[in-house]
Amino acid sequence: MSDERRERGLATLRELMGPEAAPPLDDPLVAMAVDHVFADVWSRPGLELRERSLVTCAALVALGKEHELRFHLRGLLNTGVTPQAVEEMMIHLAHYAGWPAGVNGLRAARQVIAAQS
Repeated sequence: MSDERRERGLATLRELMGPEAAPPLDDPLVAMAVDHVFADVWSRPGLELRERSLVTCAALVALGKEHELRFHLRGLLNTGVTPQAVEEMMIHLAHYAGWPAGVNGLRAARQVIAAQS
């Protein structure tokens, strides 16, 4: 792992989550996420950060990964997506990912939105 790669990953993560984001890099899984997922995947050309965030949230809804969804919903809202658009996304996903997935996603979204208000 290079220092440049780590810095690129941290920069991408902070762009998504805000400048105060301070992941616990002493945790090997978190460090790997910063070094690989945010440095190598999220910083690739071809999709804007907002688009990657939308895709990630949609996948997490479909997979029923509510804990990770809450984290990424905070990032999605940081990209400028409105709470109304997030709720509309959950309604849309209910029809493609399944009603329970959409309901769970909407519940998680409303909790994240309420916490940020």
